[in-house]
Amino acid sequence: MPPSPTPPASDSLLRHPAFVQFWLVRVASSFGFQMLSVAVGWQIYALTGRALDLGLIGLVQFVPSVLLALPAGHVADQFERRRIVLAGQVVEWLAIALLAALTLWHGIHEAGILALVFAIGVAKAFEFPAMQSMLPALVPPAILPRAMAATAAAGQAAMIMGPALGGFLYVAGPGVVYLVAAALYLLSVVLVGRLRYEQAPPRREPATLKTLFAGVHFIRARPDVLGVISLDLFAVLLGGATALLPIFARDILHTGPWGLGLLRAAPAVGALLMSVWLARHSLQRRVGLIMFASVAGFGAATVVFAFSTVLWLSLLALAAAGAFDMVSMVIRGALVQLDTPDDMRGRVSAVNAIFINTSNQLGEFESGLLAAWLGAVGASALGGLGTLVVVGLWMWLFPTLRRRQRLQSTAPPVDEPAAQTA
Repeated sequence: MPPSPTPPASDSLLRHPAFVQFWLVRVASSFGFQMLSVAVGWQIYALTGRALDLGLIGLVQFVPSVLLALPAGHVADQFERRRIVLAGQVVEWLAIALLAALTLWHGIHEAGILALVFAIGVAKAFEFPAMQSMLPALVPPAILPRAMAATAAAGQAAMIMGPALGGFLYVAGPGVVYLVAAALYLLSVVLVGRLRYEQAPPRREPATLKTLFAGVHFIRARPDVLGVISLDLFAVLLGGATALLPIFARDILHTGPWGLGLLRAAPAVGALLMSVWLARHSLQRRVGLIMFASVAGFGAATVVFAFSTVLWLSLLALAAAGAFDMVSMVIRGALVQLDTPDDMRGRVSAVNAIFINTSNQLGEFESGLLAAWLGAVGASALGGLGTLVVVGLWMWLFPTLRRRQRLQSTAPPVDEPAAQTA
């Protein structure tokens, strides 16, 4: 990755107040959600003692994220996105506040928890494409990748510290965790309500199959966008070893729960460090090759992890995988946003969300299935090697993406009406 000089003060993200406020929104809501996730899991298992209920928590969040993605993308392109994000976060805040109240008043039960988590999942399904589509309007295009890296850093920090903070507060009871999470969400709601966001008046269209699937048609008409989104799908589907970490921790690395915790945190630590670097440095040229090299690095790091038998090397491999994934994620995200016109960003982000959610869930299933046949080492090694094969294949299938120099495309635009209604 060719280094670039530290950006001048005029390009500093801190000189864009709307972005700073947006970043604080992501910090507050991400920390609140991570704390919420810890408390919900512990509480529902304490109430029922059934492992199945832990799976139901994921299910009631996954179902709305996939089923509502296309309608949510349509809504994000039809109405003011700031108001959509605000409405979503208000619903989430109310649900968390209700969890806190019912817990403190000893009126909580399993069905109530799952219903409120489902409500949060519905709100997040509509919030995600709207929030993703807001960022390009908050900073100039030249520094959008650094803005995305800074936002990703907030998310990674929340993933590392949020669960630990939630677990620490859980000592005082789940109600306390919910109260703190609700306070963070209330702060986020206030910040979103005060955020200055300029959006061109959206063109209102009825919700038809053509408009709902306009994001799919647009992606198919843009080879570079199709390439980066599909590359992400297959890389995550093949290269993820997260679901197998308990096996590696106990049977291969011969460590305990503390070692498993370190293994789970290592990718986020690597991603956080890389996102901090990317927030200070711009990717100026050869972004296509850098992206492919990063995905290949992710696959190679997965192979190293698969064959490692010592904890320190496994931690380094996972941290490297997280760092490589962050580079490719920033490039992919910025490229998709910059290649998509504003009135299509919601629907394209929604399709991207389907790919991300599906690949994460199926990736864990694929890892478990292969591990049952080949063992954890064989499954992880095969997944890493499969990622390398996908990189080579995608470099051949998408030559313009491989040769891409800058994130901002200089190619003539696709006929937008045809892309939206084809």
